[in-house]
Amino acid sequence: MKRRYTEEQIIKAIKEHESGVKVDDICRSLSISSGTFYNWRSKFAGLEVNEAKRLRELEAENGKLKKLLAEKLLENEAMKDVLAKKW
Repeated sequence: MKRRYTEEQIIKAIKEHESGVKVDDICRSLSISSGTFYNWRSKFAGLEVNEAKRLRELEAENGKLKKLLAEKLLENEAMKDVLAKKW
């Protein structure tokens, strides 16, 4: 079963670890692997909740922009192919 944790929950877990709680205890309480915790820590360490939310928004926007760019490049290639053909 895959769970989705909020930025608040993730940052709270990281701050607990910074205050001295063992990683194993945090992982057990959240039912996550230690690998998941360390991934979270590498991504969210030092961030506040509002910064983490903004990071997620920017990542989503970046994904949309990449998709748009790929579509436009594909369109451009198709137009070049059409224009290159001799009628």
